[in-house]
Amino acid sequence: MPPLMPQEHAPQETPRICHNSGELIKQDYLSEARHVFAVEQAGLTAVANRLDASFERAIDVLLACKGRVIVTGIGKSGIIGKKIAATLASTGTPACFMHPTEGSHGDLGLLTRDDVVLAISYSGQSDEVLSLLPAIKRLGLPIIAMTRASDSLLAQRSDVSLNIAVPEEACPMGLAPTASTTATLALGDALAVVLLKSRGFTANDFALVHPAGSLGKRLLLTVQDLMHTGDALPMVTPEASFLEALLEMGDKKLGMTLVMSPDRQRLVGILTDGDVRRALTRPEVKTQGVHHLCVQDVLETRTPKTITPDDLAVSAMRLMESHQITALVVMPAVDSSDLGRPLGVIHLHDILRQGLG
Repeated sequence: MPPLMPQEHAPQETPRICHNSGELIKQDYLSEARHVFAVEQAGLTAVANRLDASFERAIDVLLACKGRVIVTGIGKSGIIGKKIAATLASTGTPACFMHPTEGSHGDLGLLTRDDVVLAISYSGQSDEVLSLLPAIKRLGLPIIAMTRASDSLLAQRSDVSLNIAVPEEACPMGLAPTASTTATLALGDALAVVLLKSRGFTANDFALVHPAGSLGKRLLLTVQDLMHTGDALPMVTPEASFLEALLEMGDKKLGMTLVMSPDRQRLVGILTDGDVRRALTRPEVKTQGVHHLCVQDVLETRTPKTITPDDLAVSAMRLMESHQITALVVMPAVDSSDLGRPLGVIHLHDILRQGLG
């Protein structure tokens, strides 16, 4: 009898996974995946085509809500409910999720008489959700149900029932919630977006509840929040030596220095890294050195690009990108031919560090 081959040299079989109608070989992975998408798309289409006056009544109830939307559901419906509550809250409709089991053990205390309850149960028969209804009814709160069965207990005991039935689940056994949870999530998104538009919720409103996100920073972060001021500002006069300007630029690390009038009350230009490089390539500098030079001799930028402190940081970034520069002088928001005294300097790196690039 031949010896067994070591396991590391054993022939490798084609990967297979279990399927209700037999085994699925690797060559069928993509077709099966596309079938899942097709089933879920059909579910979305079915729910969208079924939208009717019940959806409009749900929107009216939610718009009239003076408190919060309390979303509840168990299992996969609960997971989807958490996402729906988060989407509502971030788009102008105050909402939170309440686990039905915790609700029966004290969390019903978070309800107020100004709230609306959005209860999710695909079967409409979830005991955990149904057990909450008597207490919710005693408080007189409107209940919006999301369920597949209009004759279910949840639908019958709710003020508005939204049908989330799908033709089939993507799960081949029809057991794991798949297409139904996708459709439920989409219906929650539809509620949130219609409410958003009905309330006139704007991008600025969105930014206020997403201050740490990229969009929030784009809409809220101003030049004043990032600009360098006071002792952090590089500053020389036209009479200063070229070497003095280099030391000031190196010390403040902004790649430029403000050039101020002798009394340091008025901006007369800026000296940039580019000005310095061009000065060093002059023939007379190559032969005589830089010790005889003063700032006035090499000052090229006498009308620098400026911005006001109240402008958005993202506007400063766009201005710098369009002119291919890395710093802007921050000036008061006044119309004047006299540049006056600068308030600060904002550098491109300050903006990029905020993730706005």
